[in-house]
Amino acid sequence: MRAIRGATTVSENTKEAMQEVVTELLNELERRNQLQPEEMISVTFSVTRDLDAIFPAAIARARPGWDNVAMLDVQQMHVEGSLQRCIRFLIHAYLPASTPIQHIYLRNAANLRPDWSLPQSLQASQPAVKSKVENTHLNYM
Repeated sequence: MRAIRGATTVSENTKEAMQEVVTELLNELERRNQLQPEEMISVTFSVTRDLDAIFPAAIARARPGWDNVAMLDVQQMHVEGSLQRCIRFLIHAYLPASTPIQHIYLRNAANLRPDWSLPQSLQASQPAVKSKVENTHLNYM
């Protein structure tokens, strides 16, 4: 089992704007990871407290094959000064350990994880981002 993360931002709290960015985010997820809905175990969407026009899971369920994926919508913890109008996901999927994972960070959410927001060809040439936690080896698979 593997985990894939991603996020995007939306310009306004409307159903149409949220549908546009969630669709864009999930299209990129599927394209970059060659991920099929039948490989997914679950998806958790979180939204910042300023978004309540529609559930991201409702948008995802309308996609072919996604209606059989377990999904949950939650509100992201508010931290003063954090990114506004942000939609995040955490997906658990059955993928081989050897499969490279591309986490998807779009629009202003690209600032959350600039190391994961670069195209893969650029990432290979960039030096590794130094962790704030030294001498800790964690394996999240």
